[in-house]
Amino acid sequence: MESKIVYSKDAPLEPTEPGCLRRILAWDKQIMATECNFQKGATPAVHSHPHRQNTYIVSGKYKFFVEGEEIIVGPGDSLCFAPNAKHGLVCLEAGKLVDVFTPYRETFVKE
Repeated sequence: MESKIVYSKDAPLEPTEPGCLRRILAWDKQIMATECNFQKGATPAVHSHPHRQNTYIVSGKYKFFVEGEEIIVGPGDSLCFAPNAKHGLVCLEAGKLVDVFTPYRETFVKE
C-alpha cells in the first residue's frame, strides 16, 4: 500500500444533513477517516452500516444513541461501533469529531 496524504485545503467541508459538515480525510479501501463538524442541536438520522466505526470527540458535547442506549460524551472521549449497530446523536454543544471506518465508506467518495 502506498502512503496517502490529504491536505485540509484540498478536502473541503461538505454539508451532509442540517447542521452537519463532513471532510473526507486520508483513506484507502481498507480504512477511512472523516472529520465531522456539528452545530448545536444537529440531529443526524439514526442509521447503521456494515462498517466498524471508531469515533473520537475533538470538541463539543454529544448525546449518542447506540443500540437504544444513551451515552453523553465530550472532548477526549471515544466510542467504537460494531458493524450494523444502530446509532445516532444529538449535538448538545457545537463541536468536531473524527470518525474512522473499516473498510472505507464507498458511498462517501467520488472516485
